[in-house]
Amino acid sequence: GKLALIAGVANRRSIAWGIAEELHAQGAKLAFTYQGERVEKNVRELAASIGSDLVVEMDARDDASMDNAFSEIAKGLGGLDLLVHSIAFAQAHDLQQRFIETQRDDFWLALDVSCYSLVAMARRAEPLMEARGGGSIVTMTYLGGERAVPGYNVMGVAKAALDSTMKYLAADLGPKNIRVNAVSAGPVRTLAGRSIPGFTVMEEMVAERSPLKRNVDAHDVGKAAAYLLDA
Repeated sequence: GKLALIAGVANRRSIAWGIAEELHAQGAKLAFTYQGERVEKNVRELAASIGSDLVVEMDARDDASMDNAFSEIAKGLGGLDLLVHSIAFAQAHDLQQRFIETQRDDFWLALDVSCYSLVAMARRAEPLMEARGGGSIVTMTYLGGERAVPGYNVMGVAKAALDSTMKYLAADLGPKNIRVNAVSAGPVRTLAGRSIPGFTVMEEMVAERSPLKRNVDAHDVGKAAAYLLDA
């Protein structure tokens, strides 16, 4: 019976979709956001496959777009308990060249989309969750925010900022019974993951060295996120 917003589904392989499927299996009512016509069809089809028709366009860099999206979602769901933030972006060339070559505009683009969007969404979710007695927010991070991972570059810097942002949001929102957590999934074969140079090598190394001798997938992450969301 929880009311959940999922931001960041691109296709069936998305981590956000793995989380959505798990929340749906546990009885949550779901809404989705998308950005741009390129992914709209995929998101609407996936949402429909689990009985959701609440799919709203949202540009994470446009405050008016975010205000409109949260207004539509609040009306459509009747409130909000859970928020999944699975939004990140960096220019492809910034993952292929040396980090030192990152240009100012590309740096701020990565930080804005991948980190500040969580602040902006949490601020809009806060009154909706508070009205229902509390809630939970989960975002997606990665080891590249703690260590220098070859090819991750400016996304690693963005994830480091995201990790810190998560902690400060948790401190702000905790008194209102709103939890904020991050899941560090490791290499998962998603559209975004496969754009990282050397990704297949990462997969091979994880499968070789992990205790289970395999990689995690979006469904594994979905179960972990559902636990943190307490759906």
